[in-house]
Amino acid sequence: MITDPIADMLARIKNAQAARKSEVYIPHSKIKEKIAQILKKEGYIEDYTISEENKKGNQGTLIIKIKYLDNRNTKPAISGLRRVSKPGLRKYVGADEIPYVRKGLGIAILSTNKGILTDAEARKEKVGGEVLCYVW
Repeated sequence: MITDPIADMLARIKNAQAARKSEVYIPHSKIKEKIAQILKKEGYIEDYTISEENKKGNQGTLIIKIKYLDNRNTKPAISGLRRVSKPGLRKYVGADEIPYVRKGLGIAILSTNKGILTDAEARKEKVGGEVLCYVW
């Protein structure tokens, strides 16, 4: 059993990039789908789809297409991922304490009362929340 599904998702993406895979298969959940949606919107992944054919119970599979900056799959668009708030130690920030990742070159993904948002969107909405991960 996975105790931290978001950390599992980030690890699978890191491992797929290290192995130069074109796509990665992750068990589907709504929060993982929202994170994938943000990664696509910010240009860190090419695309994502939800497959219902490999069902385990009611859970589908989230298929993420890894984005590379060259044709030989050697330079991934994501140079780093880090899980911040963990099940053993949650990290919450206020609207005025939202961190900048790599001096603004990366993004922080937050879980707020207005949904899963990037750091820029959370600052614009003036809401704080739980810092899920950093992507750069």
